[in-house]
Amino acid sequence: MKLNVGNFFKKRESNEVKVITLNEEQQASANIKTKETADSITESEKEENVETTTVCPKCKQEFNKQEIKDNLNVCIACGHHYVISADKRMRNLVDKGTFKPLKCKVAFTNPLEYPDYEDKILSLQEKTGLDEAVLAGTAKIDGYDAVIAVMSSKFLMGSMGIAVGEKITNAVEYADKKKLPLIIFTASGGARMQEGIMSLMQMAKTSAAVEKFNNNGGLYISVLTHPTTGGVTASFATLGDITLAEPEALIGFAGPRVIEQTIGQKLPEGFQRSEFLQEHGFVDQIVPRDKMRETIAHILRLHSKRGK
Repeated sequence: MKLNVGNFFKKRESNEVKVITLNEEQQASANIKTKETADSITESEKEENVETTTVCPKCKQEFNKQEIKDNLNVCIACGHHYVISADKRMRNLVDKGTFKPLKCKVAFTNPLEYPDYEDKILSLQEKTGLDEAVLAGTAKIDGYDAVIAVMSSKFLMGSMGIAVGEKITNAVEYADKKKLPLIIFTASGGARMQEGIMSLMQMAKTSAAVEKFNNNGGLYISVLTHPTTGGVTASFATLGDITLAEPEALIGFAGPRVIEQTIGQKLPEGFQRSEFLQEHGFVDQIVPRDKMRETIAHILRLHSKRGK
């Protein structure tokens, strides 16, 4: 099978290739979740409420699920950070009603002709309300404009394929063009195996965009959440001017078990967790979820030219 590699680094606009996009009903639902009803519970969240209790995997205490949801998906007792959807994270970060998604339609491609890949993507689009594993747009945080991209671990584990690489690159380039700060929340299992080498090429593509943005004086805040691994860690996730992380997030290239099997040694306690990485200078600050908006707003305020 012969592939024209160059075509995968262009925005897909050809009518000859099928573009998977949200239908009108799904788009309306996505808009509702990210804009008009910022305090509402999504359909997927309602489904999760069928079972009313949850046991925290860290402290082993049992809680009402709604209490955890109302606490930004953080354990009330021990502070364990549960997975949070991309749209909910965005709603809790930005000023209400200010989020505007960036337009970036990317054609679906299946370079390896992976069985049932398209059906899986369509199913996840319907389930999550996202068209891919990243939600990107412009918004205000405490009145400060920014370009924000939030990866979703609920969409094929936030894996980075052609579409994700294009959306991240588009967000970086838009921030560069409009001279806006760039904020990216990462959550990924790494490269998307269904797209093979084309997935790995997104590492170079996104890194080049960040390098250009940096050379033009742009401010890039990278926020590492659980988990941030593989090709995402090895590219744009670790190129921020300021690197924040959520507590106890797994951050690394290969997983701890893979490393231990490779080197034949036991790794230090907490290896690849955000606390360990902060201690060794890899992360600038660990920020609990309920302090994230306040912290990012403070950083934007310090770097703003407002009032000068």
